[in-house]
Amino acid sequence: MKYPPLVALLLLSGLISASGAQAQDLARGKAVYNSRCVVCHGDQGDGKGLIGIVHRAQTNGLVTTTYPRDFTAGVFKFRSTPSGQLPTDDDLMRIVTEGISRSGMPSHTDVAETDRRSVIEYIKTFSDRWEQDGPGEPLPIGDAPALVGSEESTERGRVVYDTMRCAICHGEMGRGDGTASAGLQDSWGDAIVPFDFTSGPVKGGSTPEMIYRTFMTGLDGTPMPSYQDAMPEEADRWDLVSFCLRLMQG
Repeated sequence: MKYPPLVALLLLSGLISASGAQAQDLARGKAVYNSRCVVCHGDQGDGKGLIGIVHRAQTNGLVTTTYPRDFTAGVFKFRSTPSGQLPTDDDLMRIVTEGISRSGMPSHTDVAETDRRSVIEYIKTFSDRWEQDGPGEPLPIGDAPALVGSEESTERGRVVYDTMRCAICHGEMGRGDGTASAGLQDSWGDAIVPFDFTSGPVKGGSTPEMIYRTFMTGLDGTPMPSYQDAMPEEADRWDLVSFCLRLMQG
């Protein structure tokens, strides 16, 4: 069997055994990957599969493309961990299982859980970041306070939205048409547009807790930063969630 470079190195070094359970999991993960993932993400995990561009969208007159995730870069947008850190297994499991709304990444609830866990382990072999850094620790996020979504919280959130200068990218009404929106690029140099809150579900999840998580973690590989340090007051964070929920109502 041909293994990715990192797996081959581990086998040669004796850190894993080709006949051991870990190697069996990787072998199973590779089989699942070749069956369900390789067509988009490519046999090298670099996002250069047969399909290539999997999602194209037009927002405010700008056509953007969403490419399959390049696992070799070790950069992940949707995480529960701080900016710049790798996701947890639970983060990866959530994405593999549920998919990503409004993208080419489908749900895989039809795949056995053991196979999903095996393919997650196999995905990690494409980047040495997993060996060097390991996953980060999830940021603590509690349940949304009862006031989230109230008029009082929403009005305070409007002030936070202005103070944090969110409108520069997302626009005054959250339509993704801010003054800086046309020139934004992702870490690979491709055009990327700010999220239009009026357009539907948020890719990272639309519950108050999920929106809060996006503020705190940021979206690595995109211009969306983490506000973990810039917005230290817990009340401000939840008020901003309230305002974004209002924007999503159109």
